[in-house]
Amino acid sequence: MGKYFGTDGVRGRANDILTAELAFALGRAVATVWVKEHQQECKRPQMIIGRDTRLSGTMLESALAAGLCSCGVNAISLGVIPTPGVAVLCRHYNCPGAVISASHNPFADNGIKFFSEKGYKLPDTVEEEIESYIDSPVNVCRPAPADLGTVFYVDEGRKIYLDFLKSQVAVDLTGLKIVVDAANGAAAGLGEELFASLGAQVVTLGGVPNGININDNCGSTHPENLALAVVRHKAQIGVALDGDADRLILVDEKGNIVDGDHTLAICAADMKERGKLNNNTLVITVMSNMGLHIAMKEHGIRLEETKVGDRYVLERMLEKQASLGGEQSGHLIFNDYNTTGDGLVSALHLLAVMSRSGKPLSELAKIMKSLPQVLVNVPVKHKEDFDEDADIASVINEVKQTLKDRGRVLVRPSGTEMLLRVMAEGEDEQELKQLVKMITAVISKKRGA
Repeated sequence: MGKYFGTDGVRGRANDILTAELAFALGRAVATVWVKEHQQECKRPQMIIGRDTRLSGTMLESALAAGLCSCGVNAISLGVIPTPGVAVLCRHYNCPGAVISASHNPFADNGIKFFSEKGYKLPDTVEEEIESYIDSPVNVCRPAPADLGTVFYVDEGRKIYLDFLKSQVAVDLTGLKIVVDAANGAAAGLGEELFASLGAQVVTLGGVPNGININDNCGSTHPENLALAVVRHKAQIGVALDGDADRLILVDEKGNIVDGDHTLAICAADMKERGKLNNNTLVITVMSNMGLHIAMKEHGIRLEETKVGDRYVLERMLEKQASLGGEQSGHLIFNDYNTTGDGLVSALHLLAVMSRSGKPLSELAKIMKSLPQVLVNVPVKHKEDFDEDADIASVINEVKQTLKDRGRVLVRPSGTEMLLRVMAEGEDEQELKQLVKMITAVISKKRGA
């Protein structure tokens, strides 16, 4: 991670860490990099900007757009649109894009991340170059008044993305009742329109954003209300997205929560059976449940494991030419369809498996059995080099020795928040809770916020 960029763009509390000044500086810096790459072309460079429903979104969009325009780049404002929709529109307009969103984080946070004209997140080397211009503003582009950029507002973005979604997976949802929780975020209204257009009866939750209720006790990070609604409405499935709709968590017809690992297992096995799983490979992260490893071995599917972060999953997918990868949290990448995690594309694929198999989600989810996992997030003052602290390293090693081959422990810094995440996995949940408590107590004592 760089000085400003984390694992998923520049993140922070709005108007505190992520200020209008920083957004403006980011706009100038990314514009300078973009202009330098395309200085031989006659046409004026442009960049699309999408955002989620956070109250701070318009402030940051205005500042980012001003930075772009000050360096001679036109800003095309798409308004509220899911992150994967921006990736699609980068390819449609053949220009890079920016997304103003903090994904699954609370409304007070926000973030800015960038995509290339091919719809891929920027590599570390480009982010480092952008950071260099933030720290050395004297070197940014300063065109003459006649060469300044301007802002264009377009309202076709959501329709283009919706048409893209409808074209991806051929599935008839007639007779199916679906409950969709859009997390009061960027996909509010989109999921309902998509599934209804394919014949489903749709019940909507989290579809009335007001700027501060994004991810608030709803969406993929809080699927409990969705589970209750699925049972209450006697629906066949529940679909939970996060604030920018790049994650998917499901609920089966019995009200059971189905996480990203189970969805990956279901789709990977189906794709293998149909000859669609490139190189017979599924890319996962170190946070994936051991039950997924067991299930994929039984199905003869090879696993590639990366560190946490959908950008690292995608990098390995491209390296191994894999067609499917993702995270337990619900970031699922169907690389033959979109270049980033896409909750609605993922839902369509899962619904297609249900349609082809004739099986309910509860039956499909039996493909794997999750081993107990205990995950605790510890707020810290600083998360870097935590493993170099002798006391923290000692207690982690003690827990590893206790578990040995009966399970595992993983401690890692969050890529988007000032947290250390402590996860233990094994057969005895009560033992895991005690072991995690040992580690978190030492972390809180040494680095607690």
